[in-house]
Amino acid sequence: MADNLILPAVEMSSALPVTASVIWMHGLGADGYDFVDIIPELQLPRTLGVRFIFPHAPQRPVTINGGYVMRAWYDLLSPDIPSLSNEDDAGIRASEQAICALIQHEISKGIPASRIVLAGFSQGGAIALHTGLRYPQRLAGILGLSTYLPMAASLRAERHSANACVPVCMLHGYDDAVITIEEAESACAVLKECGYAVEWRAYPMAHSLCSQEVYDIGVWLRRVLAVC
Repeated sequence: MADNLILPAVEMSSALPVTASVIWMHGLGADGYDFVDIIPELQLPRTLGVRFIFPHAPQRPVTINGGYVMRAWYDLLSPDIPSLSNEDDAGIRASEQAICALIQHEISKGIPASRIVLAGFSQGGAIALHTGLRYPQRLAGILGLSTYLPMAASLRAERHSANACVPVCMLHGYDDAVITIEEAESACAVLKECGYAVEWRAYPMAHSLCSQEVYDIGVWLRRVLAVC
């Protein structure tokens, strides 16, 4: 795959040979540097050999911000959680393809899909869920932070059986005013209705991360990337 088709990204690798990859998408208006600093706090053993890829979303006008151009995985047409009438399907699917290209790029480096985690915060978490559940090869896990489920109505028809049993973890804040906990719980319920075993945790925080959450992410990553 041509390198010019791959999103620019920040990469952080273990000093040991890399045996697993985490592709982690940032939220609206941020960039790939947003979560780099939490890597040491995850306390992952060097023996896991994890490479973190933090891609930069494309620059695009965002409707809810008056058309201001910023990094976004897709357009947001309304401040409310998107529904069938106001969801940017084309933008979501374009980002899905971009993340699939990143996955394939890691596979070309020798990392099997089963050793690749998709993770993301807010809008990035929405893309992680959307892409991972439709991906045609078994992934190691999908991590959604302070997020919701985009294009939920099409999930049953478009999900891929390869990831029917993929570990899914959703973490959220009780006081999140951007994506309310009720909206996240609704997404979790849809996933469970579709047969996914979702690990769910909530914390006393707003639309952000907290230390306990970061610790729990590290525990989850160690579990889904453990070498049997």
